Amino acid sequence: MKWIALTGGIACGKSTVSQLLRSKSVPVIDADEIAREVLQKDSSGLKLVVESFGEEVLLEDGTLDRRKLGQRVFGHPDMLHKLESITHPLIRAETARRRDALEKKGEPLAIYDIPLLFETKAQSQFDAVIVVTCTKHQQKERLRRRTNLSDDEIEMRIASQLPLSLKEQEAQFVLHNDRDESHLLQEVGRLVKWLEELKK
Repeated sequence: MKWIALTGGIACGKSTVSQLLRSKSVPVIDADEIAREVLQKDSSGLKLVVESFGEEVLLEDGTLDRRKLGQRVFGHPDMLHKLESITHPLIRAETARRRDALEKKGEPLAIYDIPLLFETKAQSQFDAVIVVTCTKHQQKERLRRRTNLSDDEIEMRIASQLPLSLKEQEAQFVLHNDRDESHLLQEVGRLVKWLEELKK
């Protein structure tokens, strides 16, 4: 089975591309989805996070306060490393389980939607890399619209990732999500054709 990474910068529209691929029956495993699952209420992952970061990263109902945890780790490399040392092994184990299930089903190809592919130096584990890209101005505007982050928090989140230009250089396929929805659909159509070629 071909194992293809789908990545990009924060707020570049990678999740939208994932959903569109799923709607075209392309199997997608989503690292963010798994990351949320491994830190669900009462999970062993969340217990480890609370041991490391304290009860204040929990909401009243015992679920994770993602914004508070984000404020603790973004811009603080040692704290971010501490968090990743808890979550990454759990995410890797669940990803491997889902990948094996797809392989047993006889799928010729699967996409792994992984935001921090290059930051975690994981690109060598894949047969090909797709990068979803847009302008930095668009990243900021989209983050503003979908979160209540301050301008400083937005800058910090973008700065915590490698520049998009470097990611594009390393990709086998670059998908440009810098125009309207109809353009994005065309780009996804182009990607699906490319994936069909890869299967051969």
